[in-house]
Amino acid sequence: MIHDHTPNGPHQADVLEARFGLRVTHLLHEGAQELPHDVSERLRVARLQAVERARQRLAQTRRSSAQESHVVSLGNGTAALSHGAPHLPMDQESWWTWAGSLVPLLALLLGLMTVSVMLDEEDVQAAAQVDVELLSDDLPPAAYSDPGFTEFLQTPTEGTPALPRP
Repeated sequence: MIHDHTPNGPHQADVLEARFGLRVTHLLHEGAQELPHDVSERLRVARLQAVERARQRLAQTRRSSAQESHVVSLGNGTAALSHGAPHLPMDQESWWTWAGSLVPLLALLLGLMTVSVMLDEEDVQAAAQVDVELLSDDLPPAAYSDPGFTEFLQTPTEGTPALPRP
């Protein structure tokens, strides 16, 4: 019996797949640590809901498969009825299907994290712009809270109408 131990053999593919999975897991764990508390709580609740829905679907599938009758072809051309199908271990094709269904979920998570970071950055930029305008103005910042300043703004000057009173 000849074993395939070449670098491109099936064992090597499994090792590379496992390494990739570990890297992705590590990056997701690091990213989750940096999320704000409210986002991480929403993700936790969504995870719990998804697990519960998956459990319900699995239980429903098991109940329906136990009740269904399947026609099984025998070697001599006759047919027999078999109630329920035994659970087989997850083969590689179904594993890839399962892993492939996680890709959209991961893309969604990455997109949400990106949007959150971008919105936070926009808020910081807006606050910084207001600070720059206040600090670079000829008027000191304390003047904006002075009641006389509001009165000054209400007083018309040459060529400009008075601002309406609130």
